[in-house]
Amino acid sequence: MIESARLSAESVSPSRSAQLLARARAFLALTKPRVVALIVFTAVIGMLVAAPAPVAPGLLVAATVGIALVAGAAAAVNCLVERGIDARMRRTAWRPLPRGELSAPETLVFAGLVGGLGLWILGQYVNALTMWLTLATFVGYAIVYTVILKPLTPQNIVIGGASGAMPPVLGWTAVAGEVTTEAMLLFLIIFAWTPPHFWSLALYRTEDYARAGVPMLPVTHGKRYTRLQVLLYTLILFAVSLLPFAIRMSGALYLVAAVLLGAVYIGYAVRLLRSEDERLAQSAFRYSIAYLALLFAALLADRYFAR
Repeated sequence: MIESARLSAESVSPSRSAQLLARARAFLALTKPRVVALIVFTAVIGMLVAAPAPVAPGLLVAATVGIALVAGAAAAVNCLVERGIDARMRRTAWRPLPRGELSAPETLVFAGLVGGLGLWILGQYVNALTMWLTLATFVGYAIVYTVILKPLTPQNIVIGGASGAMPPVLGWTAVAGEVTTEAMLLFLIIFAWTPPHFWSLALYRTEDYARAGVPMLPVTHGKRYTRLQVLLYTLILFAVSLLPFAIRMSGALYLVAAVLLGAVYIGYAVRLLRSEDERLAQSAFRYSIAYLALLFAALLADRYFAR
């Protein structure tokens, strides 16, 4: 009888472990890890570029973890608010809330705990300015963009892009303790990058957004108009990306990288204007992610290896 009970417990244990692992994966999915990875990357670049000397490891870790946790909490709130929209879109129907893997109360508690921990770390181990700016970024994305702008206006990405452009500023203030002109240039780069990035996505997901009732630009103004806007904002982005060199924040290495990366991006935008191929819009979207990562990497390389 004892042996039978032991075998029964052993047979249940793997199932319980699998359930716990599945729930852990569901909570992780709420934080949108790939999006947070790009956020953290640009924040870390902001820290390293702002520092006149190597950043203290403790500060680097605390700022990175704090910003990542708050970004993950904002993503979880976004998933909570948009769970109905996500359920109607093929791109997002797999997320934990539409699939019923997690409940709304669980998500809210999770976001509160993760975000609160992140803010505490920033306030305790970084500085108050970074903590308050990170909180403002959380509110801007989770409330202003998700709740107010996204369902109301096709300019949601343009206006709401301000919160998405904050990570390098947060990294900068974590080290410098103030918002400088250089930090705002990094903000402007991501702010100008956001519309062509998301509108490229919207071009090949237009039916998804229309089905969900989200007024993205291709839904409200048509794909031709959206493709023109992608080109115009890409040209604006190209000009903005040259400003760090113009104010001598960076040198020739960054300039060459910005010109080459920008030329390829403009090439995508021009081809997109002339073509209705959704695969090209998808390629442009994917390149936009590589563009931003490589541009910021070039800024860092210029700072440490080309001076």
